[in-house]
Amino acid sequence: MTSPLDELRASAALQPEPGMAAYLEKVRTRAYTITDDDLNALQQAGFDEDVIFEQTVAVAVAEGLRRLDAAEAVIE
Repeated sequence: MTSPLDELRASAALQPEPGMAAYLEKVRTRAYTITDDDLNALQQAGFDEDVIFEQTVAVAVAEGLRRLDAAEAVIE
């Protein structure tokens, strides 16, 4: 039986879209700096809003889980 966290990990394990690496790294490391200009640049590059949303959420969730794992490792 899989745990809810395992299911979340599987859902967040999307393959990054080619051409979005710099944006996704920004989401992972400094999401607070993302502006409308970042999103507009992706749309101008041909990325659909749904793809941008899915990739953003997947990377944010994966990073959150990575941080949760790191915290649990320290606690144990």
